[in-house]
Amino acid sequence: MAELQQANGQTVIDYMARDYDSFLLSMRSQIPAKLPEWTDYQSETDFGNVLLQLFAHMGDILSYYQDRVANESFLGTAQTRRSIIHHLRLIGYKLSTAAPAAASLALSMPASSTDLVTIRKGDAFSTKSDKDKPSVRFEYTREAPLLIDFGAVAVDPVTNRKIYRKDTALGTEGIPVEEGRLYKDELLGISDGSANQSFRLAHARMILRSLDDSGGMGRDIILMTELGGVIDRWTLRESLAFSRESQKDYAIDIDENDVATVLFGDGAFGAIPPSGSTITVSYRVGGGTKGNVPAGSIATIADAPQITLLGGRISNPDPAVGGAERESIEHAVMHAPSVYRSLKRAVTAADYKALALKFTGVGKVRAEATSWNTVSLFVAPQGGGQVSDILRSDLISYFEDKRPLSTIIEMEDVEYVKIYVTADVTVTSYYSKEEIREKVRSAAGRLLAFDNVDFGSPLYLSKFYEAIESIAGVEFVNITQFEREGELGAPYVDPLGKIAIASSEIPIVPGPDEPDYAGGIRVNVTGGY
Repeated sequence: MAELQQANGQTVIDYMARDYDSFLLSMRSQIPAKLPEWTDYQSETDFGNVLLQLFAHMGDILSYYQDRVANESFLGTAQTRRSIIHHLRLIGYKLSTAAPAAASLALSMPASSTDLVTIRKGDAFSTKSDKDKPSVRFEYTREAPLLIDFGAVAVDPVTNRKIYRKDTALGTEGIPVEEGRLYKDELLGISDGSANQSFRLAHARMILRSLDDSGGMGRDIILMTELGGVIDRWTLRESLAFSRESQKDYAIDIDENDVATVLFGDGAFGAIPPSGSTITVSYRVGGGTKGNVPAGSIATIADAPQITLLGGRISNPDPAVGGAERESIEHAVMHAPSVYRSLKRAVTAADYKALALKFTGVGKVRAEATSWNTVSLFVAPQGGGQVSDILRSDLISYFEDKRPLSTIIEMEDVEYVKIYVTADVTVTSYYSKEEIREKVRSAAGRLLAFDNVDFGSPLYLSKFYEAIESIAGVEFVNITQFEREGELGAPYVDPLGKIAIASSEIPIVPGPDEPDYAGGIRVNVTGGY
């Protein structure tokens, strides 16, 4: 609360008074000089005092909104997604939409099958649904159909079925699918021939990845106009600022609620859809971490009757990876300046890293020049795991118009290093053993969480002691094992209290199915109750 100042024996209003108490005190201090006949203003039952309280309350509210307006005027202090979107638009940076997870499905058919199976765009598969967890839908998204000749597929001796799956040796890729749902030929509206027309999509959470070198988004969105039997396909651009008057270009604006709006030109920057033409659009919605489902969970044929009629079954031998939520405002504020400095051109290793991190679905990146014209990108998708074939090809295409013409980009797999930690913990009386055990596991697990580790960043024993000792109820802790995979045997703790991580490695916590190690973090508890 601001204090009132005295100058020449008179009270001076402090215009920095911005809250309820300051406003009320400021107004009351003026009463003796302005209204000397009002002597009982301290009484809570006085009607004048009620008015002062109402004015103070109103001033408090107005001050709050003034502060919010001032805060939202600057990128560093803005708190709302809408403000961040508008600020970053000034430097040509758009927040990424949610990214869909990708998986490769295995299709099995009866041993007697010699059919030619065709997988078309929009064919859908899903996980099973239960009471508290709805199913997750995956679709084949490529324009070209996938033809599988089961007359040439050998019978698996274990299952006595013919199985088409991803096999590098055989050169097969399985059935590549992505999480999400396709909305085909949605009617946007009818053009009235005016400039700067805009149309909102009916469904939110549109999947929109960064533009490739051609400016098109063939898999994510297709926009067509039709007039008198003449059908035109329009091209998506990041901006209409460089479109000519005759170019059939459009842009997409996505607001803070993930609602997308199609924007057309004014005849000078981008063509105007002919008056009376019908505008239709096909696009996909979805994305998010819900698509990162474990292996074996995609087992339902949701919309591919040609497979069902032939007795086919599907499954995902490997987990689905790459699903990520929409770009957070914290991520955007952190990475937008580096993307802006790169001028959307990849020259230095820092440029490659900044631009790759902008690509939706990418969690961590390390760029390394392995020769004069070759750049190796070590990429970990958001949430961990290996890069899917779809994300790999999308990322290579994304760099086509950003890299120097002679530069070759190679994608390298990330090496995930399992870390094992064992802690002996003494619990203070009146604290639950099991509760402390879970808190210790959580504290140690957070230090190894995907968002808190990086390529080549060493792990320090002191950080684990610090995290565990800060837990209320922990009286004493002794870490008896602190080692990486490959050093297992007798529990080992490096004398320097440090685990070195190579430049191509990322540390992780082993899963709960790891034998004898309780998921990599083991806690022995004594004391407590």
